[in-house]
Formats: sequence, C-alpha cells, structure tokens
Amino acid sequence: MKRYVKLATMFLAMVGLVIFAAQPALATDKGIDEKLGVPIVVYGDTLSKSQKQQVSEQLDVTDPDTVKTYTVTGEDIANYIDGDPNSRMFSSAKITREEKGAGLTINIVTPDNITQVTNEMYANALLTAGVENATVDVASPVKVSGHSALTGIYKAYDAEGKQLNKERMELANDELGVATDLADKAGINQEKVSELLTEIKKQIAEQNPATKEEVEQIVQDQLDKLGISLSDEHRQMLIDLFNRMRDLDINFDTVKKQLNDIASKVQDLVNDEGFWNKVEKFFSKLINLISDFLGGLVSN
Repeated sequence: MKRYVKLATMFLAMVGLVIFAAQPALATDKGIDEKLGVPIVVYGDTLSKSQKQQVSEQLDVTDPDTVKTYTVTGEDIANYIDGDPNSRMFSSAKITREEKGAGLTINIVTPDNITQVTNEMYANALLTAGVENATVDVASPVKVSGHSALTGIYKAYDAEGKQLNKERMELANDELGVATDLADKAGINQEKVSELLTEIKKQIAEQNPATKEEVEQIVQDQLDKLGISLSDEHRQMLIDLFNRMRDLDINFDTVKKQLNDIASKVQDLVNDEGFWNKVEKFFSKLINLISDFLGGLVSN
C-alpha cells in the first residue's frame, strides 16, 4: 500500500511540474496600482445576491477591497443611452485602466450569456464614446443582450470624473443598435458586421470625408469589398450613422490605431505558434505521465 501511495505522490508532483513548465508566466498579484487606480466593477441592479457573487467570481474579483464598485440601474440606461428605465439589468463589467498607448481590450468572459454584442461591437461602441486604454471584462449569469454592461461602463467613467460626451455616448449606442440590427434582421453574422463597421471607420480616418455623399461612397465601397448586400433601408441606416459620426469631434486617427491594435491582438493569439506548441507539449507530456503511472501500477 505504501508503494502505491508513494507512486501516486510522485505522479501528482510530476503533473504539477509539467503544468508549471507549460505555463511559466502565471498571473501574479501586482497589488494596487497607485498611478491608475484600482479596477472599477459595475454590477447590474437586477442581480440577486447569489448572482452577484457568481459575477464577482467570473470577473475575478477575489477581494472587494481591491476594486471600486458601482451599480447600474434602469434610470442609468435611460440617462446614458435613452433606454427603458424599467429595464432589468444583469450584464456587468470590470474596467481596468491602462497606460496611454496600451489600447482597448474587451473580454466577454461569459460569451454564451451575452447574446447580441460581440467583443468587437463593444470595442467599436466604446471607442466611438471616447473610451480608450483600458481592459474591459464583461459577464452575466443569464442570457442578455449586453446593454447593461455598456451603460455601466459609461456610468463608471462619469462617476470617476472622466466626462464622456453625451452625444457620442448616444451615437455609440445607436451604432450598437445598427450592429445588432444588421446581425438579427439583415442576416449578416456578427463577425462580418464588426468587420464592416471597423473598415468604414478606418476609411473615414484615411479619407476625412467632407460631405454626406462621400460618406455614402465609403459605405458602399466597404460593402462591395466585403461582399455584403443590404436592403436600401439598412444601407441608409449605415450612411446616416456614419454621417452623424463625421459631424462629431472624433479623432478618427486615434480610433483607427486602437481598432488596428484590437485586430492585431486577436491575430497574434491565433498565430502564436509558440503558445500552441506549449499547449500541445503539455498534453503530450501529461498523457505520457498518466500512461507510465498506470503501467507501473499494473506491473506491480
């Protein structure tokens, strides 16, 4: 019996070493950032006590003293994005401010429960509203559209003294509405919608259109480029949206850079051959360890 215990102990120790080797750069507790401040967590007002605890875990909030918290309500959704004040608010967000130049990173940690808004849709809307250089994590314990989290992000910035332009916030919400409408009613998948919005913004940054007709041409060019066919109604929605965007004081060069950074981060992960090799080697070593361990039990 002692022999089996010893073998089991050695096996577990070896597995631990393999895991450590496969993940040499595990996250460490960096403590409170005294320059940028603690992360901000905004919880949906409708969450029950148990749901709030679940969301806290999903957003990796292990110690409430290391974050600043707010609650987003139906009144907030009416105030910030002209929504229904009786809305039920479940989706929540954690905002970690980053150094200038770090870009915007969006993580939907419960993708099955955020049904309408993708990472890229959040990124596009937040950049339109003026949110930059932050890591934003979004979670919900139930299936929801994701608008509560967006409103919560706006509220957090407002409460922290960083005034986001209300007109830009309303435009960002309308952009999100157009994006979800194209996905739900025009039959375009969410990724294609996000790509379309991103490419139109990039072209606006490059061409600096002076008239609505020039915006219309940019929209049509990108529809043709991506092989997307829209009804006159949906095409006009896009033109009207980006014509309003052209009239606002938005630094599209900055937006373009952050959009490129977002696309680059996604592509880097996909193309990170070293990362996937480590994963493959980890499981290969683990399987060999299990095989050797079981073989030792059988032979003894």
